Amino acid sequence: MPKITPFKAIRPIKSLASQIAALPYDVYNRQEATEIVKKEPLSFLKIDRAETNFPADLDTYDEKVYLRAKEILAEMTNEGTFIKEDNDCYYIYELTMNEHTQTGIVACSAISDYQNNHIKKHENTRPEKEIDRIRHIDTVDAHTGPIFMAYRSNNAINEIVLAVKKAPPEYDFTSSDDVSHRVWVINQKEMIDNLHKSFLSIPAIYIADGHHRCASAVKVGLKRKDENPAHTGDEEYNRFLTVLFPDDQLKILPYYRAVTDLNGMDKVKFIAEIEKHGFTIKNNGNEAVNPKCKGEFGMYLDGCWYHLTVKPELLSDDPINGLDAAILQDNLLKPILGIDDPRTNKRIDFIGGIRGLSELERRVSLDMTVAFSVYATTIAELLSVADANLLMPPKSTWFEPKLRSGLFIHALK
Repeated sequence: MPKITPFKAIRPIKSLASQIAALPYDVYNRQEATEIVKKEPLSFLKIDRAETNFPADLDTYDEKVYLRAKEILAEMTNEGTFIKEDNDCYYIYELTMNEHTQTGIVACSAISDYQNNHIKKHENTRPEKEIDRIRHIDTVDAHTGPIFMAYRSNNAINEIVLAVKKAPPEYDFTSSDDVSHRVWVINQKEMIDNLHKSFLSIPAIYIADGHHRCASAVKVGLKRKDENPAHTGDEEYNRFLTVLFPDDQLKILPYYRAVTDLNGMDKVKFIAEIEKHGFTIKNNGNEAVNPKCKGEFGMYLDGCWYHLTVKPELLSDDPINGLDAAILQDNLLKPILGIDDPRTNKRIDFIGGIRGLSELERRVSLDMTVAFSVYATTIAELLSVADANLLMPPKSTWFEPKLRSGLFIHALK
């Protein structure tokens, strides 16, 4: 069973939380992050993406960038913009986007649980993507970006959360993207103990979003363990910042695909190949195709939408082969378009479902030739893949709403 523990958060004072809270560091490119920091000088991006404090000609990964992030966090703490709890606490974090609300518990998870698979993964990580966050965590001496986790819904935990939410929240604001954020602090010993005990009955937790941030936090902790001859296992670097949500509250949006060319074919030949490889195809004209069930796909090509349906024999109960992203990859993208490895192939791009089907039309008119809409992976499928210790195809899930960084920081000392 995973160890889910309270911690002494560094967090914004109440009046500044809305100005500090920022989307995750990897949502933006450098120029976008810099523009946001100019508009909102307190945005946490100036710490999470500290290159925004330097001229554009300074390398994003220069040592000065990480040192500046550490300095800014210290400055904001010293001047009282951030405060640090005196005692270990849990926190409740509620996000509402449109009609959808999800409520998570902010806590620390153990590196040992990542190692022994009590924290389950569904994606591979790439070392080159981890290096930046490893340097950031190690230099700043803190986990600044929470890992989005899921657990199978538990009645005892649900009851505690409902009880806490009856009180006025510590933070209550709506961000510029119309997402509502509310935070409660759990600092009563009895409730902390009850929540801790309730999590002991949870057999596993699951990384929903943030595999690279999680792997980076683990590697920093293991590095510090190796460097500390007096290591006891109780040091703060042995755990990392997480927000845990019950699975029945989570919503996964689709992740679309777009390809630069037709692999040397004209449109007629390409459509014929699709039919040969196990799909029925119907011209849908100008009406965008939003798949309504498994085995359905939309395709936008040459100003026209097509409705694709995979033949029954290509459907599978296998946790991986049954995913719509895998069906599309294995039966169309790879054999027809030559996208052998979507992780590395430069001819494919991935578009988050939050951008909508119109983004597929825009990209095809701009820099792509064909784009595909895909039925969203379900949370049940994600848990099934992780329980089987398997890995999803890349870019199989897009979670919304996104957690904000800057509301909770976990210091490593």
